[in-house]
Amino acid sequence: MAYGGGSGSGMSGKMSDKQKADLRKHMDKHKKDMSVSEQKSHRMKMMSRMRKGMSISQAHKDIMK
Repeated sequence: MAYGGGSGSGMSGKMSDKQKADLRKHMDKHKKDMSVSEQKSHRMKMMSRMRKGMSISQAHKDIMK
């Protein structure tokens, strides 16, 4: 547990404010294409990949394979 609460690593379990804003925009864009349950599932998958350091586009491509 040598890690502090700093947000410089990029591999921390939390998403930055920019990532959250980007994800919100992404979900707004795809809202009309999905049901509510699909939206929730897609959002969770996106979040897990983004926490690993993927960008929005990388995460989306990975899910849509």
